[in-house]
Amino acid sequence: MFIDEAKIHVRSGKGGEGIISFHREKYRPKGGPDGGDGGQGGDVILRTTEGSNTLLQFKHRVHFHAEDGEAGGPNRRSGRKGQDLIIPVPVGTVVKEAASGEVLADLAREGAEFRAARGGEGGRGNAHFKSSTRQAPRICERGAPGEERWLLLELKLLADVGIIGLPNAGKSTLISAVSAARPKIASYPFTTLEPHLGVVQVDEFETFTAVDIPGLIAGAHEGRGLGDRFLRHVERARLLLHLIDISGGAGPKLLEDYERINRELRAFSPKLSTRPQVVAGNKIDLLDGEETEAAVERFAARGIELIPISAATGAGTQELMRLCYRRLKELHRNREERRVRRVYRLSEGPELLIRREEEGFIVSGERVQRLARLLIEDRAGLDYLNRELERLGVIRELKRRGLRSGDLIKLEALEFEYRT
Repeated sequence: MFIDEAKIHVRSGKGGEGIISFHREKYRPKGGPDGGDGGQGGDVILRTTEGSNTLLQFKHRVHFHAEDGEAGGPNRRSGRKGQDLIIPVPVGTVVKEAASGEVLADLAREGAEFRAARGGEGGRGNAHFKSSTRQAPRICERGAPGEERWLLLELKLLADVGIIGLPNAGKSTLISAVSAARPKIASYPFTTLEPHLGVVQVDEFETFTAVDIPGLIAGAHEGRGLGDRFLRHVERARLLLHLIDISGGAGPKLLEDYERINRELRAFSPKLSTRPQVVAGNKIDLLDGEETEAAVERFAARGIELIPISAATGAGTQELMRLCYRRLKELHRNREERRVRRVYRLSEGPELLIRREEEGFIVSGERVQRLARLLIEDRAGLDYLNRELERLGVIRELKRRGLRSGDLIKLEALEFEYRT
């Protein structure tokens, strides 16, 4: 079964807890704080592998969760980092944000990776909070939660040549004749319902890959006949082999069929309209020599070279494959090296968000996230928290909004009473 779309949920590991600990050793009565840091949570990573060309594995498993980090220990021992979760995906997988449809990664080569969810940061132990005025801090941090998101995976098969045409043009017969691919072949339209990938051997050491795209019909770019899903695989091909059934003779329908497919390509993606094409006329075994020549001349009058073949008997197929291979080599020579530029964007989360409630204020945002993970066990810890909020300008903003002594301040899971 071939599946080229999947929706999955990924969640990275939670960071380990920092701990509150004090050094205890004979003859060292004032050993001081020595609580270690928690380990970072594991990442969720998508990695391409040549071992698969379908997203079938995601049909029965949707949720993926990396390992959490472990808590720190005494003597400043850090907790173990959570193990990363590596999810194998086929080469050619496009990763999108499920909610917005934004493309996050295009994994178009073997071994390409995308960090789908970054592990939560481990919390700091109380050893980090020691100072000249705070000799025995009873403060530590909880681990940060891991990231989670829904992702859409779309597979676009990677092939050098994409074989396109109307239903029943003989595409499956051709790929079975020139490669080891064995798609279902029958005399009725829409026999092929999924793409088939094959390796074509031109000479002893010269090969290329070809994909048989199921037949396209009018309105394919809008999804008719699942055409939009099939056209997705054409986008990867460097060269298009446009196969036309010429068994009906050299009438005007030939050029109409040719133009119909090209209109669908243009409507689906402007880039496809400029993709190089090799045009082949199939089923010459059903015509005599004069009818075949008439079909070739009709295309030649439009400046298009038509290569006559018979996929059923093999006539002209080897010459056609060698022509495709030569065109591919020309495209490789003329292709300019493109520099991949990675763009990093700042987080879109609010820097500081304050909401008034009946009992006090709820404060959230990136500037206070780490403070919200604090675990405080004494008054000195609350004094530390107040100083940090003063430093960040949070208390000043709260006072501007009416903060008074005795009001409750909530920082996500942390709640405390403000005292002047």
